[in-house]
Amino acid sequence: MRLITTLATGLVGILLLLLALLATGWTALALWYRIPGDGLVRGGAVCLWVVFIVGLVLFGRRHPLPAIGIFLVGLIAVGLWWQTIRPRLDRDWAPDVARTVTGTIGPTQGDTGEGDTGEGEAGEGAGGKAGNLVTLHNVRNFRWTSERDAEPLWETRRYDLDTITGTDLILSYWGMDAIAHTLVSFSFADGRHVVFSVEIRRETTEEFSSIAGFFKSYELAFIAADESDILYLRTNMRREDTYLYPLALPRQAAAALFLTYVNAANARAETPQFYDTLTSNCTTVIFDLARLVTPGIPMDWRILLSGYLPSYLIDQNATLWKLPEKELRAKAAISAKAQAHPTNGPDYSTIIRAEPTP
Repeated sequence: MRLITTLATGLVGILLLLLALLATGWTALALWYRIPGDGLVRGGAVCLWVVFIVGLVLFGRRHPLPAIGIFLVGLIAVGLWWQTIRPRLDRDWAPDVARTVTGTIGPTQGDTGEGDTGEGEAGEGAGGKAGNLVTLHNVRNFRWTSERDAEPLWETRRYDLDTITGTDLILSYWGMDAIAHTLVSFSFADGRHVVFSVEIRRETTEEFSSIAGFFKSYELAFIAADESDILYLRTNMRREDTYLYPLALPRQAAAALFLTYVNAANARAETPQFYDTLTSNCTTVIFDLARLVTPGIPMDWRILLSGYLPSYLIDQNATLWKLPEKELRAKAAISAKAQAHPTNGPDYSTIIRAEPTP
């Protein structure tokens, strides 16, 4: 019995030690990424925390219970500070996320039934049902000249959801096989396409870091863009490995998914939310939205490791192309087709969907 008690005490001690190490490491990273100031200030804050922990360990050799109490008080102080960090809408945003999309459902004020057209706007006739007409504000249609530089253009566009002809899931890989950026594109009978993308909302001085994404470093941004902007940037400017998978989604379900995007974008435009690398990212948000349309969609580890989504799509019978995974990926690849036509233009969407020449 004494042996069992000793082993149990030892295991509890090891567990508590591991938790303390995790809390210490997490706090050090939180201070590094979230303390205001330059690298010297942030590094100084991390050093002070490390000195505090080392001193606490030395003190704890003779006074373990008081040391544990002091450590817990320190963690509570860190937690209270963490709760004061709130997402905002008024930062100095990078140009490509300076605006986020919002939408209006139903005819616009003063609608004559002839569609909204004009400088910076695109539209189609308002012949559909009022609830299926959506006007998107701040649709991005940049003309990229490099990975970072573009001619900015934000447009207002109107879409009749009764004319949706297809929905595509796009995966773009930039480094790791396990992680891909996830986008959803809607196609319409008039040949137009609009892409929704959930992205980090960077400030002008920020670069993306997956680790920083765990520590309230970026807000969440809903972007709607033309394919010749947001996909061309990835296939031709960044030269990422990009794949387009047509989804087996009925038009009614596609229209419902479109509306969930609009409602979520409107909510985030009023109430900001932090991006999180694990729980609130480009793929998990799409999954949450899709579940609003089809509640039975099962959770899966491939939702978190989005690079493996093609196998998940096959398991769920979610693609129009009923192919083995290797053949499905090969058919979905669009980067080579886009790069064969390096000049961007209105036919970009046609080019990336063209069947490969035998």
